[in-house]
Amino acid sequence: MSTPTPVTQYVLVRRTGLSPDAFAQRTGLHPDLARKLVALGLLDARRDAGGEMSFEPSEVAHAARIQRLRTGLGLNYSAIGLVLDLLDRIEKLEAASRRRRTPPWTPAA
Repeated sequence: MSTPTPVTQYVLVRRTGLSPDAFAQRTGLHPDLARKLVALGLLDARRDAGGEMSFEPSEVAHAARIQRLRTGLGLNYSAIGLVLDLLDRIEKLEAASRRRRTPPWTPAA
């Protein structure tokens, strides 16, 4: 009597990131510029198991913000990192200020 051969099963999963080409198509950036922005730390990307770079869909909004700063203020990419950090800090401080000024809601008696 022969022993049954074990069956190998593979789980199929969907890749959750955007390839550099898909990211470039959605943002209008050249894929090489997207890689440069990752190297400068302005965009976040991760490497998949095959070594390919992939972007989260939320990075499309970050790329749009970078493009607006670049065209609107004429900043170089190094300065954009500083401006983004300052804008994020201002946003946090304004949110904290609003929380302190808003009195807690109490129902009318």
